[in-house]
Amino acid sequence: MTTSWRVADVVATHEETATARTIRLRIQGLGGHLAGQHVDVRLTAPDGYQAVRSYSIASASGAAGLTQDEFELTVEELPDGEVSPYLVHGLSVGDQLEVRGPVGGWFVWRAEDAGPVQLIAGGSGVVPLMSMARAHAAAGSATPFRLLYSARTPMSVYYRDELMALGEGVAPLRVDYVYTRTAPPEWPVAAGRLTADALGALVLPAADSPTFYLCGSTPFVEAVSGWLVTARHDPGRIRTERYGGIGGAQ
Repeated sequence: MTTSWRVADVVATHEETATARTIRLRIQGLGGHLAGQHVDVRLTAPDGYQAVRSYSIASASGAAGLTQDEFELTVEELPDGEVSPYLVHGLSVGDQLEVRGPVGGWFVWRAEDAGPVQLIAGGSGVVPLMSMARAHAAAGSATPFRLLYSARTPMSVYYRDELMALGEGVAPLRVDYVYTRTAPPEWPVAAGRLTADALGALVLPAADSPTFYLCGSTPFVEAVSGWLVTARHDPGRIRTERYGGIGGAQ
């Protein structure tokens, strides 16, 4: 873990949704990261005021098109945010950011990890889970991987085309969606919040002893992790990450 602040160069950006942007950063000598880690970003105003926020890494280390010194963040704009509006709308290629990390060693997936994996995302909580899905694909891993993605609307889904492609790759990722506000036309299930019954039908069974990686808002994480325990999943195999704290995806 790197605890000192370093300068990261902005080398590319692109829009994920109307309110979210992916930013590619390069830190000389970074040397890679683990899938699921995060970094801290520090902005300093002309008057010296500083704001620090944590953002999950979306990319897989050394994946196609990225060097070991590059990584990507996907940032969702918060209406009253101090940092996210600038990262989503004000940052340009060629700019620099102060960054600390990568950080984290528990909410991570490694290619040598054994056993099936169930990813569960609430909204922008998909970001660190996408890093894991990309790392799984890059490794050509035979480990069963599934993602349950709860999103407000089809337009708010991050990485839609890539998720579809990952489902057809050499290390397939199964993706199931739950839409909480608006579902696509002819979607078989009405829009609504994820329920315990729906969760049970969409995740790997307890008999398979999956490892869960669960990221989203605190109420979402607490509800889903509770349902999993009630469904007799091993609490020791349920790893959680929440918005707003260290490693938060916003």
